Amino acid sequence: MNGCDAPTDPVARPGALLPLLSSDAEVVAFFAAVADLDATNPADHLLEDGIRLASGARLEQFARAGSGDAYCFVGAGGEERPVVYVSLDGESGPLALGLPELVRLCLVAPWWRDAPGRTAEELQVVAEQYREDVPDLDRRRDHAARTLGLVPAGLPSEATALARLVELSRGPVAEACRVIGYEGDPLDPLFGPAPDRPWPPSRPGQR
Repeated sequence: MNGCDAPTDPVARPGALLPLLSSDAEVVAFFAAVADLDATNPADHLLEDGIRLASGARLEQFARAGSGDAYCFVGAGGEERPVVYVSLDGESGPLALGLPELVRLCLVAPWWRDAPGRTAEELQVVAEQYREDVPDLDRRRDHAARTLGLVPAGLPSEATALARLVELSRGPVAEACRVIGYEGDPLDPLFGPAPDRPWPPSRPGQR
C-alpha cells in the first residue's frame, strides 16, 4: 500500500481548515471579504476582558468580523469544537458543531447575519444584493470550497444551513455555548424568531 487510502481533503484532516482560512489568498478573499470571517493574524483575535462562557469552559477566539465581532471555539480541543459568535452589540449564539460546519454555512449563506426574522422573499433580496455587490460570488465560493476539499454540488442548501442555526440556538448546545458578560449576565441570544412569525421562514411548498 502506498497510503492512497489516507484522507487527502483538508476537511478530512484534523487541524487543516484554519491554516487555509488564514493563508490561501482566494480562500481568505472569500471568507474575509464576502463571508466576513477573517482568520488572518490570529494573535490579534482577543476577546475583551470579562467575556466568558457561563460553564467556565475555555472560550477561544480564532477569527473576527469586520465589525470586531468574534468567532470562538468552545472548550478544549481542535477544529471539531463548537463555534460560538460573540457580538459587540451584546449578543451571542452557537453557529456550528465544528469548523467544517461553519465553513459550509459561510459558503452557502454568507449573509446569515441578516436572516433572523426575515421571510423567504426578504432573504432572496438579501442574496441578490450580495450577488450585485460581488458579481463573481458563485465562482469565488466554488473555488474556495474546492480548495477546502469540498464539492460545491454537495454543499447544503441555504434553507438547510439557516435552519441548522435555529436548531443549535435551542437546547443543550445553546446552554453549553452560553456566554456571559462583564457583570455575569448572559448575552442576548443571537438567533430567535420575530414576535409575529417563525424563523427560518418556509419557502413555498415547504412545511
